Amino acid sequence: MWSWVLHRITGIAIFFFLLVHVLDTALIRLSPEAYDTVIGTYKNPIMGIGELVLVAAIAYHAYNGLRIIAVDLWPWATRHQRQLWWGVLGLWAVTLAGFAPRHLMNVFASTGGGN
Repeated sequence: MWSWVLHRITGIAIFFFLLVHVLDTALIRLSPEAYDTVIGTYKNPIMGIGELVLVAAIAYHAYNGLRIIAVDLWPWATRHQRQLWWGVLGLWAVTLAGFAPRHLMNVFASTGGGN
């Protein structure tokens, strides 16, 4: 059940991110100054943490989507759904362990006291 719930939540979150992304990117055609202002508001630690959450959602949604495809295509996968879900969580954790430290170093290094 949790894999289903998390798959729906991450899918909806990714959809809304993409909607905002398309809208803020479209601003460049209307007003380059407005676009620059909006992009400037994204350069803060809260948005950096939001990017980390976005990557976490995309990684989970992608890996769980592959699990769902496997379950739909192969009978052996249906019998091993629990193990496959733990594999999804393991891949997700490895992905975040590789991404998060480097990303957060960049996010917080750029906000350091004017160096």
